[in-house]
Amino acid sequence: MDGEIERLMKVWIIAMSCLCYCYYIASRIPKGFFRLVSLFPIFYIFLILPLNLSSPILCAITSFFLVWLGTFKLLLFSFNQGPLALSSPNILHFISIASLPISLKQNPPTTTQNIQKPKWLLLLKVLILAMILCAYGYKENLHPHFITVLYCCHVYLSLELMLALVATSVRTVFGYDIEPQFNEPYLSTSLQDFWGRRWNLMVTRILRPTVYHPVRRMSAHFVGPVSATSAAMLSVFLVSGLMHEIIYYYAIRSPPTWEVTWFFVLHGACTVVEMMVKKVMLRRGWRLPRAVSTPLVLVFLIVTARWLFFPHLFRKGMDEKINKDHAILMNFVKFKFGMGPSN
Repeated sequence: MDGEIERLMKVWIIAMSCLCYCYYIASRIPKGFFRLVSLFPIFYIFLILPLNLSSPILCAITSFFLVWLGTFKLLLFSFNQGPLALSSPNILHFISIASLPISLKQNPPTTTQNIQKPKWLLLLKVLILAMILCAYGYKENLHPHFITVLYCCHVYLSLELMLALVATSVRTVFGYDIEPQFNEPYLSTSLQDFWGRRWNLMVTRILRPTVYHPVRRMSAHFVGPVSATSAAMLSVFLVSGLMHEIIYYYAIRSPPTWEVTWFFVLHGACTVVEMMVKKVMLRRGWRLPRAVSTPLVLVFLIVTARWLFFPHLFRKGMDEKINKDHAILMNFVKFKFGMGPSN
């Protein structure tokens, strides 16, 4: 683990050096095509950096931060748009916003800006995640469907707690007012509500200006506004699926099976259909009660995740490796901070 942490530090030193180039040199180039071309070497470096790591967890985190969010933020920056164009004229601020999954609150406030969460809820989520990790030791005694539910909860809680830790650290150091990254997705009343307003909102904020709005504008010239909106939504889900395939590749190091892409394409198509059905229902005064709609959404997510999202991990035994990775990282942190022996 010491060697892996050393490689991780080298990767992030290179990434920060690349972002210094973006701040001091690329930003001086007029926005548009030429600035975009000047960033091509950075895109390539970001693409290969996660290959220097062997830990699935560290690979997935680094590729998510740099290859997905960092690259998309720099794409917007090449046209003087996005969070980097609005950031404070300070190199440390620029690097933190470019390389970390954070989004500064803007005025006027967004719809998710005033989310207030009780402190006990965070502690409860930490406790539940710890219980899930302990439950993996008894997998042979658990039903496969229950294990799938555990994996879904594991993905959600790990991602939310990791992003919350990053946001808290950046808020403490720089005093940023940061947009929330999750809004209790287990309370979703529809797929549109889940993907658009509750799940991993940092990705949603990046995909809207980079994929949704351009596709919608271009499609509107050839089809009607309704079809343009549907095409834009499907494009967002397709891009999200492809980016997840890339993250899978970094973590698993095996050729893609495209099941993850189909997972997001399926959800995109279902979300488009759902929106059309909801319009008809609202015209007739029909509305599913939350007690019905929320369980339906969660069951659909779990069933499709077992069908398309997790199988590649199961086939490669990567779920076991990730669980071991968690244990190694936790032991490493405990050892470094004097909280216990290192195994």
